[in-house]
Parts: sequence; C-alpha cells; structure tokens
Amino acid sequence: MDLFSYFVLVVKALWLFGLAKASLNLWRTSRARSTSPKATPANLSSDDLDRSAPESTTVKAAKTAPTQIGCCAQSGATPPAATNCRHAPEQTQNASVVEVAAAVAAPSVKILYGTTKGTCKQLATQLSELLSVGLLNLAPSVVSVATCGSANCCRSADSPTAVSAAAAPADLASYEPEQLLSEPADTLVVFVISTYEGGSPPQSAKFFCSWLEDAASDFRLGSAALSHLRFAVWGCGNSLYEEHFNVVARRMDRQLRELGANRFRPLGLGDEEADLDLGQQFAAWSKELVERELQRWQQQQHAPTGSAMKGANGSVVAGPGAAATEATPTATEDRVYQDMEGEEYEEEYEEEEEEGAGSEMDMEDIGGAGPRRGKARTGAGAGAASAASSGPESGPPEMLNPLIRNSLTKQGYKLIGSHSGVKMCRWTKSMLRGRGGCYKHAFYGIESHRCMEATPSLACANKCVFCWRHHSNPVGKTWKWRMDPPDMIVGTALDLHTRMVREYSGVPGVKPEAVAEGLQVRHCALSLVGEPIMYPEINALVDKLHSRGISTFLVTNAQFPDRIEQLNPVTQLYVSVDAATPESLKAVDRPLFSNYWERFTACLSALGSKRQRTVYRLTLVKGWNMAEVEAYASLVDLGRPDFIEIKGVTYCGSGAASSLTMANVPYHEDVVEFGQAICAARRGDYALACEHAHSCCILLARVDKFLVKGQWHTWIDYDKFQRLVREGGDFGAEDYMLATPSWAVFGSEQAGFDPDQMRVRKVRRHPGKSDSAAVSVAGEAVEEDS
Repeated sequence: MDLFSYFVLVVKALWLFGLAKASLNLWRTSRARSTSPKATPANLSSDDLDRSAPESTTVKAAKTAPTQIGCCAQSGATPPAATNCRHAPEQTQNASVVEVAAAVAAPSVKILYGTTKGTCKQLATQLSELLSVGLLNLAPSVVSVATCGSANCCRSADSPTAVSAAAAPADLASYEPEQLLSEPADTLVVFVISTYEGGSPPQSAKFFCSWLEDAASDFRLGSAALSHLRFAVWGCGNSLYEEHFNVVARRMDRQLRELGANRFRPLGLGDEEADLDLGQQFAAWSKELVERELQRWQQQQHAPTGSAMKGANGSVVAGPGAAATEATPTATEDRVYQDMEGEEYEEEYEEEEEEGAGSEMDMEDIGGAGPRRGKARTGAGAGAASAASSGPESGPPEMLNPLIRNSLTKQGYKLIGSHSGVKMCRWTKSMLRGRGGCYKHAFYGIESHRCMEATPSLACANKCVFCWRHHSNPVGKTWKWRMDPPDMIVGTALDLHTRMVREYSGVPGVKPEAVAEGLQVRHCALSLVGEPIMYPEINALVDKLHSRGISTFLVTNAQFPDRIEQLNPVTQLYVSVDAATPESLKAVDRPLFSNYWERFTACLSALGSKRQRTVYRLTLVKGWNMAEVEAYASLVDLGRPDFIEIKGVTYCGSGAASSLTMANVPYHEDVVEFGQAICAARRGDYALACEHAHSCCILLARVDKFLVKGQWHTWIDYDKFQRLVREGGDFGAEDYMLATPSWAVFGSEQAGFDPDQMRVRKVRRHPGKSDSAAVSVAGEAVEEDS
C-alpha cells in the first residue's frame, strides 16, 4: 500500500469514527429530551412561559420519579418497592461536598406576588415552573452527590423531592413582612407586583408595601437589615399612566436596596402598551434570572473542588478556585443599570416625600418626624455595632444602641440602664405652677405634680402609625436584651425625676410648696413609651413601687395576654383599644405578631378576670375611626372594663412621620357625641361620668359599680389601696373608690378643671390680626405670647 492510499484510509476511519460519535451524542440528547417534557433553561422560549397550569408536568414528574444513581448501594440501605433506585459501585464522598450539595439540592427561593386581576399570579407561577424545570435538569448530579452515603437517600416514589419543593409562589397577603428579617442567608426573593389606580399597590399587597416603606425609613433597623437576602423585582404596569407607571415596583426595588438587600437582577418594568405582551416581556427577564441562578447553584455544588465544570446546557461554569468564564454572569450589568437609574430614583424619592405617596397617616399625638436613615447604607455602623454586641462572648445585647440613645436623649428622655426611661410630663410642670392637672387628676384624683412618667421597657411589639414618640424606640416580639434589676430601675427613676422637679425650684411662677410636694412622688404612670409589660420582672418592679407608697397606672398595647394574666394587682390597668376590627388594627397598630387579632382579643378577655380597676382607652381621629361605634361597643363584652376613656387626637405639628392636620382633630363636642353613642349601644350599662374639656377627653363608667346613690365614685383612695396591697388579700375596684368631686363630673360648669388651680389662656398676637382676641375670661389669668 502506497503512502497516499494509507492516508486516505486513515481519513476515512477518522470520518467514520466521528460520524459514530455524533450519532451517539444525538441519540443521548434525544433520549434525555424524551424524559423531560420541557427544554433546558438555556433553550427555553417565551412560548414555554405561556403555558400555565395549576401544577406543571415537570413538578409532577419530580414528585413521582426520583431516580438516584448509586446511592442505595453506597449507603447500604434497602430501596422501598416504590423507589426507582439504580445501584452503582461504591465511592467515597467527601463530607463537606455532601453538605454543600445538600444545600444546593434545596435552594432557598421565595416567589411573592401582588395582583389585582390575576396576571402577576400567573407570571409568578410560570417563573416557579421555569425554575423547577432547571432544577430537574440539574437534579441527577445534585441529588446523587447530596444524598449518597446518607440513610435517607432512597425515597418513596410518592415523596416530593427537593426540586418539587422549590420556589412555590405565594400571595403577599399571606406573607408576614417581618419574616424577611429572618429568612435564611442568601435567600433569593422574587417579587412580581402590579401598580393599581393612582400608583397604589394591589389590595392584597398594601400591608406589605406599607411595612416595607416604614422599614426603609426606620433608622432602628439599620441599612443592613436585609443584607442577607438577594432580590429581584418585576412590575406590571401601563406607560399611559406616565408618572404612575410601575411606581409600586420602582418604590419596592429602591426600598429593598435601602434596607441592604442585594439586587440579583435589574428591575423589570412590564408595559401593557409595549409591542410584546406581558408574558413575552416577562419570559425574557425570567429566563435570564433562572439561568443565572442555576449556574450559581452549580458553582456552589462544586465549591470544594475549586475547578471548572460542565453546566447543564454544556457551558463551562467556574468554581470558586477558577476564574469566571464568559458563560458566568457578572455583577457588571447590574452596577451599570443601577448607575443609570440613580438620578431617576433620586428624583422619584423626592417626589414621594413631597406627595406622601403610599404612606400611612399618623394618628395620635404625633410630634413630627423622628430621625430618618436617609440614603441607602447610612447608619451601617450602628447596625454593625449592634450585631457585634450580640455575640456569644458579650451575652444578650443592650436594647439601646448609640443611635437610639442619642435620639431619645434629644427628645428629653432620661435613660436608665439599658432599657428603661423617665421623662417629665407637661402636666407635672403645669401643676408645679398651680395651673391645673391632667385628665387623670379630674377622673381619678391623681396629683399631677407628684406623678412620675416612666417605663421599664422602651421596646414595643407594635409599630403604630400614631406613635407619638416619633418611632424612636426599639421593637421586638420577645425579650431578647440584657436585663436590669427592678430595684435599680425604680431607684434611678426616682432620682432622675426628683432632680428634674428640683430644677424648677426658684423658677418664676413655680410654687415652692408644689415643688416640696413634687419631691415626694406618689404616683407612677407606666406609660411613657414602649410596652412596659414586656419587662420580665414587671411584677417585682410594681411591688417595689408599692412598697414606697407609689400608685401604679400601667398601660399595655394588648399583644401579651399571658403577661396580663400573670400580672400582680396594679392600681389601674389600661389596655389601648386603637381599632375595633382586625383590618383597621393591622393598618393602625402595624403589629409584629401575625396572630395579632387573636392576641388582642385574648388580652381584652384577660382584662375581664382582673378584680382591680381596668380601663379601655380609645383615641379618636376624624376621618379614621369615629365610624366604628358598634364594633367598639361589641368589644366591651370581652373585658367588661370598669371605665372607657375616650380622647381626641392631639395635633403636635406636621412632619415626614405625620400627614395629620388640624382637620383630623375632633372637637370636644364630637368626642362627647361618640361617647353617648357608645352608651346607647351598650343599652345603659355605661354612662358619661367625667370630662376634662381641656384635654378633649371624657370618661365612661360602669353604672352598676361606680354610681352609688346617684353620685359617681371614680376617684381612688390611694392610702386604702396601699393598705390592701400590703395585707395581700383579695380585693376589688369597689374597695378603694372615692366620690368624684362635682367639678369633675360630666356636665359641670368647670368641665373638669380643678377650681383650686388657675387656668391660664395664652393670647397669641399675630401680625395683621386684630387684638380683640386678647380678652380675659373672668377668674382666669391671661398671658401674652407675641
């Protein structure tokens, strides 16, 4: 054979070998496709996303046919009869590889949607199916590595796999917003949400969006609160609405970044007016998202080897020890996209601040805005410091970080230890001058200049829109902080309070005898801020106050029924009844607990078991909650309180934390009319007993207990209460009541103002206005305020 013939023979042999290899590859590819009803993630088209069903065939296949290669033989387990498990030679697996792959086999992905017409729900379902397809294609390699060598490697054919459990979409209405803070690290959360009329979110997503907006401006959370999460947002909107086009999705994307979450994919803005329909637009965006996530999981699966590997679609994916290839997505496009959007987001943010878009109005006694975090990443140092203090070496963290301490101190709080505080009430200052006391003076005989306002817990389980302490106190559902002893709290509080009273000695207008009395504290209002009943040693603290002859007025926000049941007798126990229906309570109080209504009603029921004086406290806001008379009246049956205090909201100025105006403040006549309606709804078992027109406040009392021979007995015999406490016997509210003076009774000429005090009306002289307003009322002093 000559050289040429030999060369031709070699070429033919190579050609035949190549043809055989190509045929074999083609056969393998067709076989793989025949086992999967859909294409691989890299080749998915928009048509694949248009197919929607309650449950994809891929997910069903994943549930019914778990195939594991070599795992049963390796673990020594006997496969169940319904299990499709092929045996393979034993091989030793590195334990760390198994752990990493196990995490990959159960990826942490959340798909949440907010929808009005069902479109976003359909898109979220399609994304879930697309992700499941990709996971199924990765499943053979993932499951074999993850489960081989474990006793649980062989599963029943009826058992769902990790693939089938991934990324089930959920409505935002059923997702607790606070859960974002506790999701596993590196969780990917995908939001699919529409924009409704006027730029508002869908009804089902309103609470979540409200929480997110509040959290983004809440400096207590810090700018790294969601730094453990990755996220992506897709919005459905219509560009015909111009300034409202996808404003909900834009706002959500910005707020998540302000809370430190890492944007995984660029913001998707679906437009109903575009040439492509929403399904096709979403298909392209979701395809890129799924491809990137699958490649990321493959990288994590092979993390210990540090070497490159072949992806599910044949592309090369780099391990941590190797450089990324072109097939590996980078963060460059996201950074560029974010830079391009910077000015747009900044402009939108300023517009929202001016218009108050999407914000909740604050309700009760708001004194302007508390400190805001501002731009994203601001305040990270405080968050880091808080995290550092919570390490195992330092024990439980302190409740007050430096930022919160600074904010509360500026507001006039005297902080005690790590979680308590005291502050002088304006009515204390007023009575030191002989200018009248608060409504509790008229209703219950409190001497305002001898009353200390304090709390043993600055933290609260609600984030109320009407929090008049500027949302500057911590929040939490359980006590998780370092705890100070009750004797230290009581002693320090009294020292700080008496020091503040002593500072008024010698001030013009302050009566020396009132200062001398004020140094002998006789009452303590445990209602300063937060939730005092959260303090684990609240009973010991109350006992310390009683041992000093100090009465206790304790206010709770009705989220801890077990603590109410365990509470020792206090002089008077209040429950704030801020709303009368589950929907309004959720919107107004913004409770952290998901079962907030059950806890609220349980607290009211627990109040009914107390024999000492109990009070429902209602705050009325015009245009908000003054139409719920019947609902409020029905709640009375749960707790059967001794008294119902009804007070009009106090307007303390406007600010970013408040949208209230003077139009939201009811007149005293409005409050009286509301109280009369409650009495009518209760068919006479309660009646108007007292009023304090100066505070726009009235008191309803139980007729059967406190109307004795035609005279109201709402005042308290404090000396007798202290004696009953010392004796330790069983006693009730009727055992320490006193007759109410005539000037405090509803309908009196004084309208609740103590005639022994001098009421001063300030006359404000504004330029351009007549001075005719500077008229003194007989028997009252007049001050000029120019």
